[in-house]
Amino acid sequence: MAHRKVKIHPYIFIILTFLGVILVGTVLLLLPWTMSNREQLPFVKALFMATSAVCVTGLSVVDVSGMTIYGKIVMALLMEIGGLSFITIAVYFFTIFGAKIGISNRYLIKEALNQNSLQEIIRLVQRIILISLIIQLFGTILNYLALMSSYHYDFWKTLGVSLFHSIASFNNAGFDVFGTNSMIDYKDNVLLNISTILLIVTGGLGFIVIDELIRKHSIKKLSIHSKIVLLMTGILIVFGMVSMKLSMYNEITWLQALFTSVTCRTAGFTTVNLSNVSTGAYITMILLMFVGSSPCSTGGGIKTTSLFVMISTIFYYAHGKKPRIFKRRISDSSIFKAFVLFGMAVLVVLISTFIMGLIQPDVEVSALLYESISAFSTTGLSLGITSSLSSGCDIVLCLLMFFGRLGPLTIIGVVNKNWMTDSKENIQYVEERIIVG
Repeated sequence: MAHRKVKIHPYIFIILTFLGVILVGTVLLLLPWTMSNREQLPFVKALFMATSAVCVTGLSVVDVSGMTIYGKIVMALLMEIGGLSFITIAVYFFTIFGAKIGISNRYLIKEALNQNSLQEIIRLVQRIILISLIIQLFGTILNYLALMSSYHYDFWKTLGVSLFHSIASFNNAGFDVFGTNSMIDYKDNVLLNISTILLIVTGGLGFIVIDELIRKHSIKKLSIHSKIVLLMTGILIVFGMVSMKLSMYNEITWLQALFTSVTCRTAGFTTVNLSNVSTGAYITMILLMFVGSSPCSTGGGIKTTSLFVMISTIFYYAHGKKPRIFKRRISDSSIFKAFVLFGMAVLVVLISTFIMGLIQPDVEVSALLYESISAFSTTGLSLGITSSLSSGCDIVLCLLMFFGRLGPLTIIGVVNKNWMTDSKENIQYVEERIIVG
């Protein structure tokens, strides 16, 4: 009797790989030589740190600067795997050893990288790994030059900090080994600020955009996706910088305003004391965190392309026209996905904030909302309450980080039974106009 081959939904496989890496990371961080003081981390804290690293968030209940070299290496590896995805890295090593990648596995890679076609998907994976390593190496060199004097020209210590910071920046993770003040002590270090900004923006653009920029050498030859990403990235950075400076005009410099605008896009570093930000700055940061980075990148959020689709739809709907961009009409499926993603994100953040408010009613709701959005968008910024939250709130934040890194569409896509084909309903229903608004 022939056994029927079971086809595993690619989204389920993606979810399981992330869960597997988080569990392995948790076990590695539970070992007694993770912390410099040799104290073993409690399970919930180890789970939180592993989840935050794999989901490239940066929220922390433990001071990373207090970890041993072993602990920092584990965190760096988890960030790298989380940013590039375990599937991408595994496929890359398979190709190095000459293993053949079948159609089902290629389909899995396509879904993991959010691609529309299987064409040259393996070559894309190889380019992603190579480009990522080169960018992080370049970032390490810039960081080293910026930090030499700060560490009294100690080569190995400076190199270790530079490499860790480069990995955390490119993967939009937000962990740092500078201590509890994050990068506040380096707010005037122009080279370190610029290096970090370049790494964050590059990682947040998405691997597809970076690959196209390298291969096509011209903005005009780029795909519509890449053009939208570059346009929205530029607009959001300028908007965030100007808004932050106007909100805290006499308290921060233009460099700090620029850095904050960039880091709010899911990176998590800060050169500003967030405990006393103005209302305008608070709202600006929440908006930037919620939008996040771009598709197929190391960051989270609802993504720049989703925001663009929603704004375009609203604008053209107000004028009684179909939304379009660069002489192309935006598909109905893209519009539907963008608004579903937005609705799911708002719902998840509000429910999580409500639950944390029930668990810890002594914390201000504004701080809990900030923490929820930071976790969902995998940003990692905090108003300073993360380490003081209870285990219940830590679990909620872990779920938020996991949900945000995979994306709402990946989670709800698991229920799609027709993932191998385009579903078509046999029954046609009578259309009904429902009164809305």
